[in-house]
Amino acid sequence: MAKKITIIGAGQVGSTIAFALTLKQLASEIVLIDIAKDRAMGEAMDIRQGTPFIGPVSIHEGDYEDAKDSDIVVLTSGVARKPGQSRLELAQTNVDITKSIIPQITKVAPNALYVIVANPVDILTYQFVKTSGIPANHILGTGTMLDTARFRARIAETYSIGQENVHGYVFGEHGDSSFIPWSLANVGSIPVDRYAASYENGKLPQFNKDDVEDYVRKSGGIIIAAKKCTNYAIGVTTATLCEALSFKTGTLLTLSSLLTGEYGISDVCLSIPSVVSSDGLMSKLVAPLTDAEMASLKHSADCLKDVIKQINF
Repeated sequence: MAKKITIIGAGQVGSTIAFALTLKQLASEIVLIDIAKDRAMGEAMDIRQGTPFIGPVSIHEGDYEDAKDSDIVVLTSGVARKPGQSRLELAQTNVDITKSIIPQITKVAPNALYVIVANPVDILTYQFVKTSGIPANHILGTGTMLDTARFRARIAETYSIGQENVHGYVFGEHGDSSFIPWSLANVGSIPVDRYAASYENGKLPQFNKDDVEDYVRKSGGIIIAAKKCTNYAIGVTTATLCEALSFKTGTLLTLSSLLTGEYGISDVCLSIPSVVSSDGLMSKLVAPLTDAEMASLKHSADCLKDVIKQINF
């Protein structure tokens, strides 16, 4: 269990992450930092008053000095995405916000593991790696963890089977250029394409792969249009990553990190399967991809690099 987790940003996402961490009892102390101090105080107080029914955790608002000796720092600060707005359109605004945060938090928590959640997560993860002075293996973006969860949920829904039986990943940008390498997707070790034919008792529905990828890419926008934010799924996603960063045993997740030659791609942060532990990023996995999937991954990297060229870090 991580002894201390600091969350920068106490908005819908940051407060939901704090709540998810508390429910999962993943920290003995949680610090909420926000420019709106009353908001941070209120969220911490609300969660704290439920802890008698959950387990002991000290959750409170604070300033950057209160983040000293944090094991994990979670960055959620930034302007929220508006309906119809792409994650990448947020880039310069949220880069500027992060620029002001980095020197304040790294000064007091130089040895922490950093989890980047704010969007565009791949760009902000790249910014953190390039400008913070923190070792690259200690900087992890939530990347396509949420996209991967959406994919698994959709396939499980289609086949009426437990989501833990669905295995597969979303690669690339957490955004419009993400893609599913279908060659790696399976249900109970049976390739997705063959699962329906393997089912003896009754006919299973078929699905269109393009529709599934569309669902994964557009889910965030649909939710934002309906309720003005996304917070529950990313809250659980981030708590799951923090849990993985609390153990010596490695956990395989699709995280955004700096590529340094994997798949022939360098100097960009995007998601491929990666093994993490309490030591941070242990290894990135170069899973076998088809030629078409390789082209999709390089396209995603190029899309992100085009944005990076236009950003003032």
